[in-house]
Amino acid sequence: MRMDLSPLRDSRDFRLLFGSGVIGMFGTFLTVVAVPLQMKQLTGSPLAVGLVSAAEFVPMVVCGLWGGAIADALDRRKIILYTEVGLCVTVTILLVNALLPDPQVWVLYVVGALSAGLGSLQRPSLESLMPRVVRHDQLAAAAALGAFRWNLGAIVAPGLSGLIAAAYGVAAAYAVNVATFLASLILLWLVKAPPQAEDATPASIRSMVDGVRYAVGRPDLMGTYLVDVAAMVFAFSTALYPFLADQVGSPESLGLFYSAAAVGSLIASVTSGWTGHVHRHGLGVIVAALVWGIAVALAAVMPNMWGILAFFALAGAADMISGVFRATIWNQTIPDSYRGRLAGIELLSYTSGPMLGNARAGLMDHLGGTRFSLGAGGLLCVGAVVALAGLLPKFRNYDARTDEHAVRERARREELAQATTS
Repeated sequence: MRMDLSPLRDSRDFRLLFGSGVIGMFGTFLTVVAVPLQMKQLTGSPLAVGLVSAAEFVPMVVCGLWGGAIADALDRRKIILYTEVGLCVTVTILLVNALLPDPQVWVLYVVGALSAGLGSLQRPSLESLMPRVVRHDQLAAAAALGAFRWNLGAIVAPGLSGLIAAAYGVAAAYAVNVATFLASLILLWLVKAPPQAEDATPASIRSMVDGVRYAVGRPDLMGTYLVDVAAMVFAFSTALYPFLADQVGSPESLGLFYSAAAVGSLIASVTSGWTGHVHRHGLGVIVAALVWGIAVALAAVMPNMWGILAFFALAGAADMISGVFRATIWNQTIPDSYRGRLAGIELLSYTSGPMLGNARAGLMDHLGGTRFSLGAGGLLCVGAVVALAGLLPKFRNYDARTDEHAVRERARREELAQATTS
């Protein structure tokens, strides 16, 4: 049950990437908290605050796909460094704007869109760099460590960020974020990862289409995307939390509803050592997604806040386990030449599912009420996952010990390691 820390012990580059991620997450949450707060202060309009996310959506989608293409064509380390510098510049612009006597609202929209685009350009390179710095048999442990970092940050960072922004102002939050980017940039600069092969596929629309074609041609990969999207569309319901908190008579506890899943995920990540002994990762994703849906459905019938929070925590733990197994399939089977483009596709499934899920939750709430929306969404998730498991036998029966793609990639990594040692 104990978390496997071997990637941190054995890989210098993984330690650097992990440290950069911890620092960067805190800095990112500073801006995530400060931008809506500043928009509220400048406009007093909930619509204006909501439009910040709308401005970020299109750049996120477009740059996510293009980021996957360039991750397979260019030096991933350089892409990460250049985009990190760009992200630092965007926060510096926010800092300068906040220090003006009359801060401009349009700057928040433009910089928000630019930052979302740069982040989406960077992520596929970061994701596809991981298998290059971690041994093949440690990829599940590396995924669990990444989930631990994210969940711990999701619990601690927003509270600290809110305190800094509220106590010292948004300019102070932006200034601290600039400092975190500089510290993160130093760690990323120290990473030593090999560049792309000279015959790498050039970035183009055709290469992006080729990546989609490769994903569609592998039912085991499509299963990871489709099951995750189904789970999010039918059972992701954070839009209901304010109304649910009111119904249980505890509106002041709204923050607990948002953090419960992260707490469950954190507990699952620190007890994730067993995941390294699982080989049927497709079945693991299916079971975890079923637990997620069942937990959400049971939360809908709980009579009090604590019962709801307990099942939200269980749902978060299941989501974390699903994420570890999905990442393990990706990292152990996708050829390095396709890894960036497939990471771009994963980014789309990761971001679109929750957005569509909240839209579904709001519509069903309008039709039948908050608890109906929550419970029906969980049951629909269970039904969709069962259907996908039946339609995708290669995904359901995936076994890392015998799967042709996993065996081929394992042999390639072993040959590369022997050549490096020689």
